[in-house]
Amino acid sequence: MKETTAASPFTLHNKNVTFKNRFVKSAMSEGLATKVHLPDADIFRLYHTWAKGGAGLLITGNVMINQQALGEPGNVVLESEKQLGLFRAWARAGTHNDTHLWMQINHPGKQVPKGVAREAVAPSAVPFESGIQRFFPHARALTHPEIEKIIRQFAHTASLARRAGFTGVQIHAAHGYLISQFLSPRHNQRTDEWGGSIKNRFRFLREIFNAVREAAGPEFPVGVKINSADFMKAGFSEEESQYVIKELERLGVDMIEISGGTYERPELFGKNASASTLKREAYFLEYAESLKQTTEVPVILTGGFRTRPAMDSALQSGAADFIGLARPMAVYPDYPDRLLSEAPVPRIAPVKTGLPFIDNLGIMELAWYNQQLARLSKGRKAAPGFPPVFSLALLLMKNGINVIRQRRG
Repeated sequence: MKETTAASPFTLHNKNVTFKNRFVKSAMSEGLATKVHLPDADIFRLYHTWAKGGAGLLITGNVMINQQALGEPGNVVLESEKQLGLFRAWARAGTHNDTHLWMQINHPGKQVPKGVAREAVAPSAVPFESGIQRFFPHARALTHPEIEKIIRQFAHTASLARRAGFTGVQIHAAHGYLISQFLSPRHNQRTDEWGGSIKNRFRFLREIFNAVREAAGPEFPVGVKINSADFMKAGFSEEESQYVIKELERLGVDMIEISGGTYERPELFGKNASASTLKREAYFLEYAESLKQTTEVPVILTGGFRTRPAMDSALQSGAADFIGLARPMAVYPDYPDRLLSEAPVPRIAPVKTGLPFIDNLGIMELAWYNQQLARLSKGRKAAPGFPPVFSLALLLMKNGINVIRQRRG
C-alpha cells in the first residue's frame, strides 16, 4: 500500500468529492467586507491567490448568518439570495486550480465587541471573565423562539452557499462563539432542553447540523470546527468533545476540524503549549490521536504545523487526515506548493512589539497577520519582515486605543 503523505488525494466517504492533496487553508478572519458586509474584488483576489497556491481545500473566514450578529466590523454576511452574484464571484475565484472552497458559517453569540452589534445574546446571561468583559456588552439569554430562528438562519446561509458555487460549508462550533457557548457548561446554564447534560447542550449544534444537511442536500459536504477543550474551569472538556464528535459522526458529518481554547484561553494560538507539543508541532495532536482510536470521521488538525516531516508523520500515524494551515498562508500564500516541492520555507519570526501588555494579549499577532492579508488582497506581496511595532502604530492610527481587544478567527 502506498504511504500516505501530504501529497496524497482524499475522497470523502459516500460523496463524489476528491481533494487533490491533504492541505487545508484553515479559516482566518479576513476583515475585508464592504461597509454593507459583502465580499468584493479584494476578497476575490485574495482567494484566487490562495487557490493558485496549491491547497486542496480553502475554508473561508467567518461568514455570519445575520447582519445583526457580527463578530467584528469587517465580517461578511450571507442572508439573502439578492447577494448571490457577489458570492458566485467569490466561489469562482476560490475554486480555481482544482481547489475546493468551503464557507465557514457562524454566529458570534456574546463575542461581539462593543459598538459592533446592538446587543449580545448567549445561551445564558453569564459574563466573561472580568479582564475580558469590559470589551463586550453584557449578554442576555436567548428565548426558545430565537434559538429556533438562529437554527433556520444557519440552514438558509448554507443553502445559499451551495447555490453560489461553494463546494461545502463548515459550521463553526469552536473558539467561544455561540455554538461553543451552548456546548460549554460554564457559559450554558440553562435548565430547559437546551442546557444541563452534554446531550442537551449538544442539542443546538445537532439541530443546526440537521437543518443545514436538509437545506443544502445530502451530497453537499458539511463539516464542523470544534474545540478539543475550552481549557477553562467548568468548561467544555475533552470527554465532552469526543461525545459530540461521535454523535456528529452518527449524524453523517463529512469532516471535523480540531482546535481548542477560547479568547479567554487562547490555546488556539499555541499559548501554554508544552515543550513536547512544540517539538511535535501540532498543538492538539495528542487529542487527535485519542479521538481517532474511536472514530473514523475525517479530521483536519490545525495549529502549530510548520514542517513537511511533522505533517507527514501526523498523517501516517492516522491522527489526522488533513493538515490545517492558517498563519503561514497569510505570509506565503503558496505555502502548500512550497511544501509539496520541498522548497525551503523561511521561518516566520514571532510577532512581538517588546511591550509585554500588548504581546501577552496576542492582539499584535492577529493584527500583524491581518495586515498581511490586506496586502495580499490588493495584489501585493506579504511583508514577513514588517516590524510589529510599526504594525501596532498602524493599528492605533486606524482604530484608536480601544483596539486593545481581541479579534477572532
